[in-house]
Amino acid sequence: MYIKLKEIFQKSNEKFLENETSLILSWVSERSLCWKLSLYITDIIRNSEFSNYHVDTEYNRNYWWNIKTIINSEEKVLNITCDIIIHSRWENINQDNLIAIEMKKSTWREDEKQKDRDRLIALTKELNDWVWTYWWWDFPKHVCWYILWIYYEVNIEKKEILIEEYRKWKLFDNYIINF
Repeated sequence: MYIKLKEIFQKSNEKFLENETSLILSWVSERSLCWKLSLYITDIIRNSEFSNYHVDTEYNRNYWWNIKTIINSEEKVLNITCDIIIHSRWENINQDNLIAIEMKKSTWREDEKQKDRDRLIALTKELNDWVWTYWWWDFPKHVCWYILWIYYEVNIEKKEILIEEYRKWKLFDNYIINF
């Protein structure tokens, strides 16, 4: 599943960079870029085995309209709003969450970028008994178990995108794409 999701992300990103360079270079907000990238992801997902999943930007709700939360490495509960997520909106208890993407421009301070990275690291938590609700057939109390976690940094001056992939509480892979 991981490889298929990574291919969906890569194809979507290729289309985004191919068609939206002028938008990126116009210094619009990250929200605009995230929304546009999410449209390309939606288009690719629509024709895949994940067509029953949803692509949402700035999404902050969990089951029963609760605020989405995660548990970080210090076991603190944090509210989260990912820039882009691909999830089932609680329709698939076996695999609700597929991809989480956090986007930043390179001009942000390092501590702000690190907050996004820390959030992605926390989202890599695998399912454990202590994150589940009281009922085994219900969704976990805290968000976890994404298959693909991407930190996406846009450097307009260098015309490049830094992509970092996180798995199992750490940086797994990183690469730069020029546009």
